[in-house]
Formats: sequence, structure tokens, C-alpha cells
Amino acid sequence: MGSKIPSIQPSSRATHTQPKTATEISTGLNRRQFLRRIGIGAGTAALAAQGISQVFAASPSEHNGRLQITKDDLPTALLNERLPSQTSFSQTSCITPTIETRIFASSNVGGSEERNQLALDRLACAGFKVNNPAITTRQYLRFAGTDVQRAGDLQNIATGAIAAPKLLLGVRGGYGAMRLLPMVDWSTLGRIMAERGTILAGFSDVTAIQCALLAKGAMSSLAAPMLYSEFGKIKPDQVTCLQFAEALSNPNVTIKVQDASLTSQQLPSMLTTGEPKVLSGTIWGGNLSVVSALAGSEYLPRIEGGIVFLEDVGEQAYRIERMLYDLYLAGVFKGQQAIVFGALSGAGKDSYDKRYDVATVVRQLHKLTGLPIYSGMRFGHIGQKHSFPLGAICQISPNTSNGYQLAFTNYPTIKADAMHVEGLWQAV
Repeated sequence: MGSKIPSIQPSSRATHTQPKTATEISTGLNRRQFLRRIGIGAGTAALAAQGISQVFAASPSEHNGRLQITKDDLPTALLNERLPSQTSFSQTSCITPTIETRIFASSNVGGSEERNQLALDRLACAGFKVNNPAITTRQYLRFAGTDVQRAGDLQNIATGAIAAPKLLLGVRGGYGAMRLLPMVDWSTLGRIMAERGTILAGFSDVTAIQCALLAKGAMSSLAAPMLYSEFGKIKPDQVTCLQFAEALSNPNVTIKVQDASLTSQQLPSMLTTGEPKVLSGTIWGGNLSVVSALAGSEYLPRIEGGIVFLEDVGEQAYRIERMLYDLYLAGVFKGQQAIVFGALSGAGKDSYDKRYDVATVVRQLHKLTGLPIYSGMRFGHIGQKHSFPLGAICQISPNTSNGYQLAFTNYPTIKADAMHVEGLWQAV
């Protein structure tokens, strides 16, 4: 495969349309109005109990093509506020950036030039030397550049046209990564990243990139916040930033879960057929919508004895169950040791029967597969998310208070003293 996929050269004729502001992108409700409609204030970290579906049901005309949001926008995206035109960082509170970093824009275009620049400034303040900031200005239709441009962010590393950095950070999610999968030599990219110890970080639509990298390149990645989605906010979530730095620098990250509330308040943290046991395997997965869309393709990992992680946002219970059945009927859960659910935010209530909820769906999956299911892991489209490696070894251990712990090993890291984590939420 490597000999058939060439380096992708930037074209002077490629579209570099100036990104529109968030206000210009949305011709119906803007994001602030939408979030207010479902009960999310400027400081709220998680989706309210009422679901996105309820808003759509209440305002069908606004849903019909005019309400332009993506999963990447909920609930952690910056609300539709005008960012300051100038960023003012105190030099005494920043460090000289030394961590070789490149960003990749595989999905949606960023909606605000100011927001992108603020995120880049924060990364520099925190010690990350971003070598290709200009890609944030690309736009083709709804995407952050043409397919060739976006694939080139990764393929040019695979061919050696660009040196592999220490960190490859996603710009944002949304949609578009799946279009790039046949255009990248994943096997060679994975080998080069392993030799360099490169960490590819992101989530949401970037799940497609992470699955392909693991399936065909045997390389891990990091489920983590992204440039535009988190670090470009007026007030980035400090817990999310701290946990991002922790996962980047700690070779033995652990995450403790005490209850299943982020998945469903009607579930126990563990569903097992017997006494919960300690188990260990390679953890893989990501956003449920993306993972289920990859079912049957060569880009979905096939890991014997694996642990499947899944999260999503804004999907009603029946849609969640449909996607889980996609995976079940495709045989994806065969040979797996366990399923771990992160946040399933904003599922709302079923319009036919309110008893049919996320808990019902998860219990049905447990009945179908017979696998132990662990719920409530703090990751997904929520605030205060805990970054963790995908494609690494994960040990799940029950604790004495009906919760469990995940311990991760065997993944690349960055020296902690090269980072100034406070820079990630530096005030303007």
C-alpha cells in the first residue's frame, strides 16, 4: 500500500477561503441560542437532562436545514461570543515552546479565525511548538480543506515529506475524516509514529483516524480534547486541560469510576453475569456513530481479547441501540472481553415510551453479548473529560465501593517538564 500512495503536495490553486464566523455559518439559531434552548448556560459543563431531540421536536422548521451544529459543538464548544481581537499573554507565565507539534484538520472547518488563533497562542504558552498553524485557514465546502489537503496532513508524514512531530493534535471534529481513509498509508504512518513516539490526539469524528491508525498501522493514539473545540474557548475547562497533560506525560494513567451517571443514572457502574473480575486487554473504539459506520470495513480494528470503548452525544436511545446492533450483527463484539461506555449525553426521552431509555439499551446489549459492561467513564462530549490512550493496554479492576478503575500502559508520552499546563487556559 505504501508504494501506491504518494506524498500530497499543497496546491497554490487549492481553496483557502477565509473561515466564516460562527454567526455567519448559522443562518437559523446560533449555537448560544440553541444551547440556551436546551438549558445549557455559559459555565455548564454537561448537557442538561432534556435531549437535543426535544429541541428538534419543538422547532421542526429550525431543524430543517437551518440549525447548523455538529456533535463537535456540544456541549464543550465555545458559545457564540465574539473573541477579543488581540490575545494578551503575560510572558512571565508562559514557557518557550519546545514540543514539536503539528495539527491536522480532518473534519469540519473552524468557524472563527480568532478562536483558532487563541488556541494556537495557548498551545505555544503551554510549551507546544506548532509548526503548521496556517492549516486553520483552509476551507472547502464545510471541510477544513479539500480531501487532498486534509489527507496530506497525515500522508506527508507517512512518505517522509514532513518529519513526524511528537504531538499530532486534531483541530476539531464534526464530519469528514472518513473521506480520507483510503488516501493515507496507515501502515507506514504507524511505523514512523512508533519510531518517533508520536502521539495523535483527538476524539469525536477523529475516531475514524484513530481506528484506521490502529487497524492498519498498529499504533495507539490519545482520546483527548482538540485545538478549536477546547483550547479556543474563552474559558477552557481546567480539569480537561489538566487531564490532557496527565495523559500526555504519565506512562501509567489511571481513571477511577464510582457510578454510571454519565452513561445513565439508571445503571450500575458494572453489569456482569458473576462477580466482577480483573481483566486486561487492548482498549479501542471512540465515538459510537463513527465506530458503527466503520463496521465491515478494513479500517475497524479487529483485536482479539480487546476492550471496546464507546461514547456519543445527541443520539436518542433507539439510535444508540441501532448502532450497537450494527456492531453486534457485524460480529464486532465477538472475542472482546468487555465494553466500556463513556458519556452518552443528551439522549432525551423516547416519544413512544419513556421507559425505553439508555439503560434499557445497555441492558439489552449485555443480554445479547454476555460481556461485562462498565459505564460512566468520564470521557466524551462533556466537560471535565479524562484523556486516555486508545490502542494501549487497559486493566479494569473492581473496587470495594461498587466502582472500578482503569489503568493504562504501553503508550508514548511527553516529558512533563516540557509543558506548562496552565498555559492551556491562559486568560486573555
